[in-house]
Amino acid sequence: MGSDSKIHTFEEVAKHNKNEDCWLIISGKVYDVTPFMADHPGGGEVLLSATGKDGTNDFEDIGHSEDAREMMEKYYIGEIDEETVPQKRTYIPPHQMSNDTASEFFIKLLQFLVPLLLLGLAISLRNYTKK
Repeated sequence: MGSDSKIHTFEEVAKHNKNEDCWLIISGKVYDVTPFMADHPGGGEVLLSATGKDGTNDFEDIGHSEDAREMMEKYYIGEIDEETVPQKRTYIPPHQMSNDTASEFFIKLLQFLVPLLLLGLAISLRNYTKK
């Protein structure tokens, strides 16, 4: 890590969000982890999920070892311009499956009919075995 670190803007770093070109922001530093994508123990998808944002919390939540922290140094490419990092991200809710009213109706109908059918079967069996 040199003293003449390059300063990157958030917009610049956010563009590097693919398997073939992946940059991360962790603790105010920018890392080009593209060469590490295939070797990451959690898989490349984990690294991709931390792109386009400050990945510090994601990194710290996992509890990386000192060896992992030392390994990061070889991927260091500069610092992030903190003024360009959005303070608040827009919340995007996870994709919800659409409500299928036909299947909901069918489930409710089954919840009503199955006990009735079982009751009818039990009464029929009782009457049949009495004779």
